[in-house]
Amino acid sequence: MNGAGMSIHSFTKDKDLVTRSIAGETLIVPVRSGISDLDCTYVLNEVGSRVWELLDERRPVDKIVETICAEYEVPREQAARDIGELLGSLGTAGLIRPTGEVEE
Repeated sequence: MNGAGMSIHSFTKDKDLVTRSIAGETLIVPVRSGISDLDCTYVLNEVGSRVWELLDERRPVDKIVETICAEYEVPREQAARDIGELLGSLGTAGLIRPTGEVEE
């Protein structure tokens, strides 16, 4: 995720989601067959919510990590690990999917 000239994935959100921001948190509810699946609701904290916002801008993962490091004063290694875990969880849940590779 951090080599010069390396191809880096970006992600896009699934289109069948309902999201709401409440008190600094983001609630994500998948919509399956036109029905909200409340059993599969995901809640993101403030930092997770910011990552979710950055996905709208179709930023490569390394740029999301840089932004989180700058805004929250967190070490790059920790941010990369935490964001990787979050994106992995969101991907496994079917809430996001890779858009392909982006050249740096």
